[in-house]
Amino acid sequence: MTAELHVGADSIEGGLPVYEWGKVPDGLVTRRQLRAMNLAPGGHAPVGHVRCRRCLTRPLRVCTRKAGLYDVDLAVPKRTPTLAQEEALDRAMAARQTCPVCKVRYMKCLPLRTLGSCWDCSPDAADLALAQAA
Repeated sequence: MTAELHVGADSIEGGLPVYEWGKVPDGLVTRRQLRAMNLAPGGHAPVGHVRCRRCLTRPLRVCTRKAGLYDVDLAVPKRTPTLAQEEALDRAMAARQTCPVCKVRYMKCLPLRTLGSCWDCSPDAADLALAQAA
């Protein structure tokens, strides 16, 4: 780890520098920011952490929601799924979104574990909704 990665670090935990929200040096990004750039960590471990925004106003708080920071220079292009992988994912989602009784495919996943069918086909749907509301 180079000394330049530690510049501006608030502390060091587990051998990795911890930065405050908004004070992360250039070249370090979170996994979500890597995905937005169509990049992936490429098997590399985080080179630092950033504390959550809530901890910015509470400096003495022990942050339990730190995000890993990755070096953009070590990132690799994100893998694109093959056509067979996309078809398999579509079949899996179709199984979760299709009612086994009326065979209608919905745009969201159905509660097949609890109801066993869609809300219109299940006689227990109204009772379950009342029980969850109470």
